[in-house]
Amino acid sequence: MEERGDACTECMQGLRYIVSPFCMVCGKQLDDDTQEVCSDCGNKRHEFIRGVAAFSYTKEIKQSMYRFKYEGQREYAYFYADMLYGLRGKIMAGWKPDVLVPVPLHKKRYRKRGYNQAALIAHRLGALLDIPVDEQLIQRAKNTLPQKALGDKERAKNIKNAFHVTPDIVKYKRILLVDDIYTTGATLDACAKALNGRNKVDIYFASVCVGRGF
Repeated sequence: MEERGDACTECMQGLRYIVSPFCMVCGKQLDDDTQEVCSDCGNKRHEFIRGVAAFSYTKEIKQSMYRFKYEGQREYAYFYADMLYGLRGKIMAGWKPDVLVPVPLHKKRYRKRGYNQAALIAHRLGALLDIPVDEQLIQRAKNTLPQKALGDKERAKNIKNAFHVTPDIVKYKRILLVDDIYTTGATLDACAKALNGRNKVDIYFASVCVGRGF
């Protein structure tokens, strides 16, 4: 990556873009164009309606994400958001969300890292879509373990009741959650469940990358 957040040619060639066909629920790449949903979404009921992503979670994007989240490379947010908008902007705009809401960090993790990577992506994406961002609507009330080290069932248990939603949710009818990585959907399901527990809303999501092979 270059200083302004643009990707060099070598990096761009190493990324695996998600192209049609992709899951109509989580946005994961599909190998069979007769499928509409991936096996994971076919066996699980999610709390959100639909989501999209720009990249499959390969080793190349994994390395980039690590630098973005843990080595202070905040400028990467511009590239990620620009790619999301370029590849999936029409779909997201078609959902007509009232607001973009980044998945929050717990305050302890925020103090350690110094920023919420999902919020950086959300603000750039919101500027491109001309949709406001609300960082206060949902807050992480529990300092959960890192999801990457857990299995599917452990992820759901770890993130259960982790989020608190403010009364401001009554202002919104359609919410677009923004996150960096979608794996099993446990975090986004927990966010969506907390939001719907306050007020029934239509919930979608946008994630930079999504994993495969569950």
